[in-house]
Amino acid sequence: MTFHDLVAAFCFGYPFVMAIYWMCGGVLYFLLRGRHEPRPENPPPLWDYPGVSVLVPCHNEEQQLAETFGALTLIKYPNFEIIAINDGSRDRTGAWLEALALQMPTLRVVHLDSNQGKSTALNAGALAARHELLVCIDGDALLEPHALTWLVRRFQTDPRIGALTGNPRVRNHATLLGRLQVGEFSSIVGLIKRAQTVYGALFTVSGVICAFRKRALQDAGWWSRDALTDDVDVSWRVQLAGWRVVFEPKALCWILMPETLRGLWRQRLRWSEGGMTVMIKVLPSLLRRPGLLPIWINFMAAIAWAYAVGIGFLVWAVIPLLEHWGWSFPEIWPSFGPYPRDWGQVLAMTFLAQALTSAAIDERFERGIRRSLFWIVWYPLVFWVVQALTSIVGAPRAIWHLGRMRGTWVSPDRGLR
Repeated sequence: MTFHDLVAAFCFGYPFVMAIYWMCGGVLYFLLRGRHEPRPENPPPLWDYPGVSVLVPCHNEEQQLAETFGALTLIKYPNFEIIAINDGSRDRTGAWLEALALQMPTLRVVHLDSNQGKSTALNAGALAARHELLVCIDGDALLEPHALTWLVRRFQTDPRIGALTGNPRVRNHATLLGRLQVGEFSSIVGLIKRAQTVYGALFTVSGVICAFRKRALQDAGWWSRDALTDDVDVSWRVQLAGWRVVFEPKALCWILMPETLRGLWRQRLRWSEGGMTVMIKVLPSLLRRPGLLPIWINFMAAIAWAYAVGIGFLVWAVIPLLEHWGWSFPEIWPSFGPYPRDWGQVLAMTFLAQALTSAAIDERFERGIRRSLFWIVWYPLVFWVVQALTSIVGAPRAIWHLGRMRGTWVSPDRGLR
């Protein structure tokens, strides 16, 4: 087999194998945990209701506060407090939070004078929290009424669980990008988190809805103020400290996502750069936690795949022009065009099977999810390209900025509602 054949096999084989891998893990999760579980709106009674502190870091969130804290007033859990951390907001976030605190006895507000980043805000909230269990949501997220019950219930099933990730669902569908992301969070994110839970380790909690034991955070060193993606960073350090991180799909949270290409690019580039930074930092520690090695290898393989496919498209676009001008090149790197052929069609059918599998599992969590399958068909044309490009750009940025980053806030694109 030539080098050309090896590269072609990797470019087409990697997404095919991973799709099968995630589908098998998702089905196993459903068979082991999901088949006999009640629906999210009908949680069984808990044998104990320990106190929960809900941390809500806020930076320039005045337009979202009414929705977010309105949803928190509907929480059906008997023993919880809310701690809002105003991290140097330049709008009226601080004033609105103080006004809300007068109306909500469970709410306390912490003010930071300057924008110090989400990690610092979460650390400040954790220090102010009265309870051992911490639930963290973003300032624009809508927590479902029974989400705390499901998170606490999962903690009670295993004392080794140090962190949980909830199940974010996209609530803005005004544009094609918004509809695509409904399918993405079902067919990609949800399925992967189920599979990783079955296989023993998670790449990351979802920062928009996650929960921690204080003891686990203490062992991990709390949130790092230098982390570009605080959720990925703390997830790995919690697992390296010996705690489990798992997925709780019934802890639902409705979120806003970018609906412009510029907003999507900025978000995914930050995810790629932050993830690569964490992968570099944790490499020396993997020998004492070999269970995390498969996720690390998969992330690095995804980066290599992005570069391989990127070079393939470059070959497709440039080499014919150069050959037309009289240049000649040996066939070393395969070229890929924008239209699926042969194995490309196999990948398209595999991805459709993955989407159908995930939709069947997720139907009980979001009614009508099957209607998003029409939009999932177009997923590769948008997100595969964005993911590959952000990986190509994000990896060298992570290496260049290593040790010189600090995670301050930038208001994201929250789409159209």
